Amino acid sequence: MALIVSLPIGTPPQTQNMVLDTGSQLSWIQCNKKPDPTSFDPALSSTFSILPCNHPICKPAIPDYTLPTSCDQNRHCHYSYFYADGTYAEGNLVKEKLTFSPSQSTPPLILGCAAKSAEAEGILGMNLGRFSFPSQARLNKFSYCVPTRQKLAKTSPTGSFYLGQNPNSKTFAYVNILTFPKSQRMPNLDPLAYTLPMVGIRFGGRKLNISADVFRPNFGGSGQTLIDSGTEYTYLVDEAYTKIREEVVRLAGPKMRKNYVYENTLEMCFNGGDAILIGRLLGDMVFEFEKGVEIVIEKSRVLDDVGNGVHCLGIGRSELLGVPSNIIGNFHQQNLWVEFDVSNRRVGFGKADCSRSV
Repeated sequence: MALIVSLPIGTPPQTQNMVLDTGSQLSWIQCNKKPDPTSFDPALSSTFSILPCNHPICKPAIPDYTLPTSCDQNRHCHYSYFYADGTYAEGNLVKEKLTFSPSQSTPPLILGCAAKSAEAEGILGMNLGRFSFPSQARLNKFSYCVPTRQKLAKTSPTGSFYLGQNPNSKTFAYVNILTFPKSQRMPNLDPLAYTLPMVGIRFGGRKLNISADVFRPNFGGSGQTLIDSGTEYTYLVDEAYTKIREEVVRLAGPKMRKNYVYENTLEMCFNGGDAILIGRLLGDMVFEFEKGVEIVIEKSRVLDDVGNGVHCLGIGRSELLGVPSNIIGNFHQQNLWVEFDVSNRRVGFGKADCSRSV
């Protein structure tokens, strides 16, 4: 499930659907994608401009590997952006405003204007990078509330998204994000991610025998634990995944489907008719963080209905994504306020019914 936000881009504004992605930096929109009438038409905006080749961002003194740029045949700045799941987008880097009202707009932001992408929506890049939306728009904080999935619903569920102060924040429990100075940069580390100080996992009240070190970057950067709105499921490094699988086999092994893997991702799967029973056998799943902060996944939401009468535990192996990190995906952020307090370098959590107006 992707988290889609609609934002007013350009002058006058054109509403653009974008995937909220706390795991990436560059925001980009679909430009002149024929025959899609919802794609952005630069000719209709008075504040649109394309970055030329000689712009410092296009020719940085020190190469920026997080944002690969080049010069195209029209002497415009060209970008190509690849994601962990294999998707990509490329086009021109541009400057454009978000216009919320005649009296409220952002300064011109650097965005991607995608000429080639297989995706239906653009991306709203929300990580800690200097070109992310929060950095460019000078946002101190933002938050979202992911609604519960409704497999048979005819319309997509609607959650909530705040830019700035959230009126519910007094109830949030916060953890400090881990930051890494340039002197500590490691090859497998994403220094722009929201890295959480995770310390353990419980299943049905039983703490699994996983060292807290498994959730921290090692000398090469592997083992980082990040929270990502743009990734659907949760992925764990082998040391943690193996312990979870052993526990699931211990609690519900005879009910597991043999030799079944959903989309090369989820392998702890069960017949749908057993889903309620399996939930009871497994119990609540809890991700533990420093300061006693927890994300509790209730037993009724431990399994995902993946269709065809199959329900799977929403956890896969990180190596299947080709990243040596632990990633908490949006499936495990349902009915939860997640606030990114950028200025104070912390993330807050608060229980909510996100399918209601909150």
